[in-house]
Amino acid sequence: MTASIHRLSASAAPSLDPIIALVASGMNQVNAVILDRMQSQIPLIPELSGHLIASGGKRMRPMLTLATSSLLDYPGTRQYKLAASVEFIHTATLLHDDVVDHSDMRRGRKTANIIWGNSASVLVGDFLFSRAFELMVEDGSLKVLKILSNASAVISEGEVNQLTAQRQVATNEDQYLDIIGSKTAALFAAACRISAVIAERDETVELALDAYGRNLGIAFQLVDDAIDYASDTATMGKGVGDDFRDGKMTLPVILAIARGSADDRRFWTDAMEGRRVSDADLAYAQTLLVQTGAIADTFEKARLYGRRAIDALGMFPPSKAKAALVEAVEFAIARAY
Repeated sequence: MTASIHRLSASAAPSLDPIIALVASGMNQVNAVILDRMQSQIPLIPELSGHLIASGGKRMRPMLTLATSSLLDYPGTRQYKLAASVEFIHTATLLHDDVVDHSDMRRGRKTANIIWGNSASVLVGDFLFSRAFELMVEDGSLKVLKILSNASAVISEGEVNQLTAQRQVATNEDQYLDIIGSKTAALFAAACRISAVIAERDETVELALDAYGRNLGIAFQLVDDAIDYASDTATMGKGVGDDFRDGKMTLPVILAIARGSADDRRFWTDAMEGRRVSDADLAYAQTLLVQTGAIADTFEKARLYGRRAIDALGMFPPSKAKAALVEAVEFAIARAY
């Protein structure tokens, strides 16, 4: 096991700085495409989409497309439009998610649905999806189109699956992993895999990059779901306990229910079904999550998937790009601390 993998369980403070530096010039190209393609003669479209796009997100997914292209020494320019397409897919899903979840904060700012309303958010999300598919078609590769369009469908399936599991205390860990594998990890995987296609590498490379992105995406979501109970609004950029009040069956809750007493399970049933959602109830839920080890074990599972992501890069020789991709995994885990 390498030192990089060991750092997943250590107290070091990894950073996105290496991957940001690696792709800086490329991201300028991607941002230019995003700015150009979010324009419309209908003023509300660039106004609303710009609110979210300019709100300080990490742009993890398009950075992964550029970084994996660099890992493969791809010399062309196709990755810029495709990375923009990936970001448009992600942004569209965020707009739709905030409507479904009735969210009022995203990245520390009011959500678009709070400012402009649900209808506008849904319709502009549809516009961004359309722009994403235009960019895919312009690339001209049916294989790229298949990968990204399939990811879009899988994301939607994951969101619907999550909706049907909401407030259902019988949801188990396997169902939860299916949900996050679809709604989060699918786009991470596709963002990485398309680099192998444009670099004309074989399926072994495609699958390695897919595995890297998929495992990173699962680790990323596991940490997100844990820190919803273990962080604060300033750190998260959204309200603490949103998942609790929305009745989302995330892994910390699933583990706490499985490990708790009969009284604990009654509390969780009431909470997830919307009958115990006060600040005092949230504080009690956090106490139960700590007592049962549910938060700690969710972070540990995130580290497991992080190790799998790093292992997937084992076939590639050492390089700045590989080191940056490894540290991106470590950063995703380190957000927990």
